[in-house]
Amino acid sequence: MKLFVDSANLTEIEASLSRGFASGVTTNPSILAKEEKRDYREIVRDIINLITKFGAPLPLSVEVFTMDPDEMIRQAEELVSHFGDYKGLTIKVPVGWDELRLITRLTDMKIPVNATCCMSFNQAVMALDAGARYVSLFYGRIRDTGYDAARVVTDVRAAMDRSGSDAEIIVGSIRHIMDINEAILAGAHIVTVPPPFLVKMCQHPKTDEVVAQFCNDFAKWMS
Repeated sequence: MKLFVDSANLTEIEASLSRGFASGVTTNPSILAKEEKRDYREIVRDIINLITKFGAPLPLSVEVFTMDPDEMIRQAEELVSHFGDYKGLTIKVPVGWDELRLITRLTDMKIPVNATCCMSFNQAVMALDAGARYVSLFYGRIRDTGYDAARVVTDVRAAMDRSGSDAEIIVGSIRHIMDINEAILAGAHIVTVPPPFLVKMCQHPKTDEVVAQFCNDFAKWMS
């Protein structure tokens, strides 16, 4: 089980990398749009430089930002042209009939693909068979449609295990701490987490209570 950081903010990413648990970084067009307005390629390059400071290249997902399949191919090739020197580069491609061509094309080029916006078992199967390295199941959005998000993750993981697939499930669209817990228990290989939830994952009021008691008891004993 691995945790990725779902952010394009350098301060947030560095805070996670410096604590040693982050195994990768995911971005999308909406996440990039939250940052200071500048050439998005500069932001991606800054993220790459930051990750590199911490050692071996980690997976970094960068998504195409169009709904036109032919333009997706052009954008993906441009991303590879700009950032192909970074061994962790992963291109995010939305799941769709025409988009499968791009997944196959990038796979043939040995570029890892993160098939994103997966909402169903069948979408994940199609993306995996086309060669995707990762399938991103959108936990909160699956639940919005009335489906059992944990069951979708469990079913996809079971199918992958039976087939011997070496791809990985990334669960995103995290809205609650319980989403993270449920996704891990359901068999997600990776959960990509917005930074505010990472802080909350380390917190518990009983932990604070016990540590305070220990410190107070020792202070009294020393006085």
